[in-house]
Amino acid sequence: MITAVANQRAIMKAKKFDTIAVHGVYNAEAALANQGSIIEPAYLSPAQHFENSDHMEAALAYLMPSWTYSRIANPTVGYLEETLSLLEGYGYDGEVSSCVTSSGMSAVFMATNPFLANPEPGTNIVVSAKCYGGSFMLFGQRYGHERGIEVRWVADPLNNDEWAEKIDEQTRFVFGEMPSNPGLSLMDIPAVAKLAHAVGAPLIVDPTVATPALMRPLTMGADIIVHSVSKSMATSGFAIAGALIARHNIVSKFGPDELRQNFAMYVKLLPFRDHGPGLSPFNALMILNDLRTLRMRLDKASRSSQQVAEFLASQPQIEAVQYPGLASFAGHTIAQRDMWLVDAEEEYGEPVNRYGHLLSFTVAGGHQAARRLFDRLQMIWRATDLGRIKSVATIPTISTHQQQGDAGRELAAVPANLIRLNVGAENPADIMADLAQAMA
Repeated sequence: MITAVANQRAIMKAKKFDTIAVHGVYNAEAALANQGSIIEPAYLSPAQHFENSDHMEAALAYLMPSWTYSRIANPTVGYLEETLSLLEGYGYDGEVSSCVTSSGMSAVFMATNPFLANPEPGTNIVVSAKCYGGSFMLFGQRYGHERGIEVRWVADPLNNDEWAEKIDEQTRFVFGEMPSNPGLSLMDIPAVAKLAHAVGAPLIVDPTVATPALMRPLTMGADIIVHSVSKSMATSGFAIAGALIARHNIVSKFGPDELRQNFAMYVKLLPFRDHGPGLSPFNALMILNDLRTLRMRLDKASRSSQQVAEFLASQPQIEAVQYPGLASFAGHTIAQRDMWLVDAEEEYGEPVNRYGHLLSFTVAGGHQAARRLFDRLQMIWRATDLGRIKSVATIPTISTHQQQGDAGRELAAVPANLIRLNVGAENPADIMADLAQAMA
């Protein structure tokens, strides 16, 4: 069983990105074992029937592949995990494994919590302050305030000297978003990875906004990837899910050998099993279906976002626009270096930069002016969501980043007049028209 999966994984690893996204590891042989279904079947039963007591004992001792119970594993979820491993590992020579979770926040928790067992005086984590509000609260409140872990915030993730000043021998992990939500801040992944690895700490990166269609941090030196799969990957909006994807043999001087050798499998079989953030197999099937068009969707959304960003930057009602594709953006040079549409050469004849579907902008006149513009949107949805096929906007200070307070928002550079905009698949002319009437 193990050999069959490994062989199919090797076959698919040689395929192009779009082919991997469409097929994963589900092949004709697997289909024939599932009544010939050419789509991955949804295994909705919570438990597996065993042939006999020996089979049950071996499976529960993790001596053979099984799914046993859906809190631990499930065949449909397994197809999603294999697909994500191949997509994030595209272009990476080593082995990659995944563990899918019930939400993006559960993925962040499962990717970080194993490194915080048995803290000692001086134990710390180094984290970019420019991150999603839920991640900020997990690190600052749950780990920092409740558990006494020292959280060292990096105010400017583009400043490698600031990372270097805060990473030391007692740093358990280093964490950053690339690009960040909602400010689209960037970081120099290879440089920060080098700093983290010098003290035996893993680098964990959240590239939810980019997806592996535009950037794959494992090829740049990162150890572990976390995604809110609910967002850019699951663009239909039918399912909430998260994922941690890790290369084998990560850098970490903390933890057992099993943790370093195959972090995702270690998490899945032990702490994930005990914490219980399992994903519904039906949600896994919804996400698998969305993944099949990932590259082409990100290409379209990126091109539309570039137009919308340039339009907003030209408007007198807008103070500033944060989008990696703008030459005026602080991290534009890093974005040009690191964000590329995968396999673009075959479609465009040359490599092309693409910068994603998310942007943010500050409205002249302060918070109330931003609210007035926001309230006048007619086609663009008002919701705390992103990555949708439909355009969605929010004001982070009153939604996604409300709980971290004024001081936390100042540290994270989330001003009160900031609007975050997810550019969907509508014609960009219609998106700009809605923004124009709202500004007027």
